[in-house]
Amino acid sequence: MYDTVLLPTDGSDHAERAGVHAGLLAQRFGATVHVLNVVDLQSAAGPMNAGGVDEEYVQRLEAEGEAAIAAVEPTVEDAAVETAVVRGRPSQTILDYAADHDADLLAMGTHGRTGIRRYIAGSVVEHVVRHASVPVLTVRATETSHPGDGYEEILVPTDGSEPATVAVEHALAIAERMDARIHALNVADAATLASGPEGQVSPDVLDELRARGERVTDEIATAAADRGVDATTAVREGLPARDILDYAADPDVDLITM
Repeated sequence: MYDTVLLPTDGSDHAERAGVHAGLLAQRFGATVHVLNVVDLQSAAGPMNAGGVDEEYVQRLEAEGEAAIAAVEPTVEDAAVETAVVRGRPSQTILDYAADHDADLLAMGTHGRTGIRRYIAGSVVEHVVRHASVPVLTVRATETSHPGDGYEEILVPTDGSEPATVAVEHALAIAERMDARIHALNVADAATLASGPEGQVSPDVLDELRARGERVTDEIATAAADRGVDATTAVREGLPARDILDYAADPDVDLITM
């Protein structure tokens, strides 16, 4: 499933935590981890500096990139590691590097910011997630985001769509290597359900949605059983994003695959 894992790093705690996950997956799948730092000369020069930056400053930025790589390398020490410092625009350079090196998975730290801080610091991760042709694992450095010796509970939210089905295959492959349990979850969107006249939903519509949710989650449970993976299913009506997070907090889910 995974032969090459790309780990871009800016030297932050979040990138280091992503490295722990990258190292764990690389170890279990026998993959090589590529630790990458991108030196953004355009941002370093600033919008008013048409002349760019001098070579001495570039060398200092590249030295900082090497330090960022050195900081994250211990997190992936149990895997084969390659490193690179590359000049360019971070989001596109990461995507290009992933394509050039046939990366099967990207692991990235995210600051989890909102508003203008998210726009500045989170735009790279968001752009990569939206445009990458391979899975992207995003991680924040929180008390519960350390994987320990592996994942035990993997949440797979699904609406039965093709993208959701693709995510299932990755969840099952990881569950096999980690001896983890799959939680297949379907959440019917309450906002959509209440969009009819007077915000009412007919019992027939609810029954149809529940039946569909049970069908798509049962399909995941069956696929898990075929591979010797334990699975449980749940169907709810509510607000998908909120209910997914609530469910993830309840059984101490280690990983969300969607």
